[in-house]
Amino acid sequence: MTRHLGTATRGTTNPNRLRRVDNWIAVHLGGLLRGADDPLVVDLGYGASPVTTVELRSRLAVVRPDIRVVGLEIDPARVAAAAPAADPPALEFRRGGFELAGLRPVVVRAMNVLRQYDESEVGGAWSAMRQRLAPGGVLVEGTCDELGRLATWVTLDAEGPRSLTLAASLSALDTPATLAERLPKALIHHNVPGEGVHALLQALDEAWRVNAPYSSFGPRQRWRRSVEAVCAAGWPVLDRPARWRLGELTLAWSALSP
Repeated sequence: MTRHLGTATRGTTNPNRLRRVDNWIAVHLGGLLRGADDPLVVDLGYGASPVTTVELRSRLAVVRPDIRVVGLEIDPARVAAAAPAADPPALEFRRGGFELAGLRPVVVRAMNVLRQYDESEVGGAWSAMRQRLAPGGVLVEGTCDELGRLATWVTLDAEGPRSLTLAASLSALDTPATLAERLPKALIHHNVPGEGVHALLQALDEAWRVNAPYSSFGPRQRWRRSVEAVCAAGWPVLDRPARWRLGELTLAWSALSP
């Protein structure tokens, strides 16, 4: 039996559920894409509908108009269903899995793929994808909810994982603790006392509670103050306040590695 790469989350028709990670890629990996000899991006496991792959190509074309995006699925029926959306060479759909169909992409986006695998399989999947990256390439692997209100992703290069990003729609965020539901597979079972990711979410949740009075100025101000508190506590935050106001927080993987 074929195991789909994309899950039900990817199979819905909401084209904006991956907007947060797409925009992050455009900002943080835009330089990499602009400098690439071959600006090839792979969207691994796009699911039952190719809509998120189509949107990825549209968003990254703003960074580099000649960007090429290839959507991969291991189910040939899904590849065939996506064919009408193709626009070669800018947008193609092929059959492939963690070996990336033999391609050498600059960027790989693999969202909501590994969540259906056992944690023991994550390292092998990461390794297989990283080995296929073009020199200097980056893998972005993570999870989001069906509406894209909560998302987390790990950024990896040829050497291994480098960072974890938490992203939330602040207007709908009750507490940062809800991000635990969407942690990448490599971390979701480690949200327990004694683990780095558990300590991080506790610190962020406590800062969110303490800074509740800033809610009167809007959720962005409350989030920003909360992130500032996490920074002051010594957590290795990598991004700048301009990203915090968007409901993002990126930290060095070294502080969170299981």
